Amino acid sequence: MIAISQKKNPFSFETILETTRDIAHEVVAVETIKVDRDACWPEQGIRAMQAAGLGGLVVPKAKGGLGQGLLALTQVCEILGGECASTALCFGMHSVGTAVLAAKATPYQQERYVEPICEGKHLTTLALSEPGSGAHFYLPQCQLTVESPAMFRASGQKSFITNGGYADSYVISTTAADANAVGEFSCAMISNGAEGLIWGTPWAGLGMRGNSSRSAELRNVPVPRQDLLGAEGDQIWYVFNVVAPYFLVAMAGTYLGVASAALEEARIHLSKRYYTHSGSTLGQTAVMQHRLGTLWSVVERTRRLIYYAATEADSGGPNTLPALCSAKAEVADCAVNVVNEVMTITGGINYRDGSRLERLLRDARAAHVMSPTTDILRTWAGRALLGLPLLGD
Repeated sequence: MIAISQKKNPFSFETILETTRDIAHEVVAVETIKVDRDACWPEQGIRAMQAAGLGGLVVPKAKGGLGQGLLALTQVCEILGGECASTALCFGMHSVGTAVLAAKATPYQQERYVEPICEGKHLTTLALSEPGSGAHFYLPQCQLTVESPAMFRASGQKSFITNGGYADSYVISTTAADANAVGEFSCAMISNGAEGLIWGTPWAGLGMRGNSSRSAELRNVPVPRQDLLGAEGDQIWYVFNVVAPYFLVAMAGTYLGVASAALEEARIHLSKRYYTHSGSTLGQTAVMQHRLGTLWSVVERTRRLIYYAATEADSGGPNTLPALCSAKAEVADCAVNVVNEVMTITGGINYRDGSRLERLLRDARAAHVMSPTTDILRTWAGRALLGLPLLGD
C-alpha cells in the first residue's frame, strides 16, 4: 500500500506529487482500460489516494489536512489525468467538495465530515447542477423548506453528480429557506442513503466514462440544520469563492494531463515508427518534427497559464479571476486540438476502437461542455477585465 505517511515529510509539496505519481503509475494505470470499457467507478485509484492520506489535500493543516491550495490540486489532477481522466475528475470533485466543507465548518461539521475526510474514511462531492438550469449551475431551483427549528427538507432534481452513488456525502445547493430571501440560495450536506434520495440510471457517456456522473431526485430529503453550510443565503459566496476556483483548477489539471499524455504518445510513435523501405523513423521527417514541436509549445504554454492561474489565486493576486476562467477555457481548446492532431500524426494504427488515443479523444471532448462552459468562461474573463460583475446584463 502506498502511504504518504511513509515519506520523510508528509506535508511537503514534492512528497505529495511523488506519492500521486506512485499511485497513478501503480494503481490508476492498471485499471484505466477497465474503467473506460465498463464505465465503472475508479474505486481502486480513489481508495489508494485516500489510503495514502491525500483525501484532505486542500484542508488546512490546523483542521487536520495537508494544507495545500490550488496549485497542488492542479498538479495532482494533472498527474492522475495523464493516466485516467475519470479518476482525476472523481478525486478533483471530492477535493472541491472538501474545500467547501472546510471553508466555514462548524465544530460539528469538522468532526462529522472534515476529520474523516482527512483520515481517508469519507468521500464527498458536489451536487449543484440541475437539469433545468443547464450551465447556470449557480441558480438552483431545488427547494429548501423549514420543517422545524432543527430540520429542513430538500426537494428537487440534481444532475451530473460526479461520484454519484459512491460518495459518502453530497454538497447540495438550494433556494434559501427564508421566504423573504428572494434570489438567495443556500448550501447544505446530505448523506448517501438519505431518506428520499433517489438515484437515476448509471452514467453512460461518450467519454469520462468512469466518473459516475448520475442524476438524483430529492424527495423531501431531511436536512438537519447542523448540516447547513455557513448561513442561509451563502451559496453564491461558496460558488465564487470556493467552488469556482477549486473546480476550475481541478478540471484544468485533469485536461492538461490528457493533453500531455497525447503529446507523449506522439513522441513515442515518431521515435519508434520505422519505414521498412528506408530504415528511417517517422520522427526523422522534417514535417513531423515541425508538428511535434508545435504541439509541445501549445501544451507547455497552456501549462504555464494554468500554473499561473493557480498560483495567482493561491496568493490572492489581482488577475485571479480572468486567469482562472481562461485556464479552463484554454485547456479545453488545448486538449481537444492536441489529441485530435496526435491522432492524425500517429495515423491509422490509433484510429481503432480501444486505442489509448481513442479514449483520450473521447475524454478530451467533455472539457468544453463541463460547466462553466468555455463560452461562459470567456465571457466572465472579459467582464472581469472590464470591472463588470460576472452575473448580470
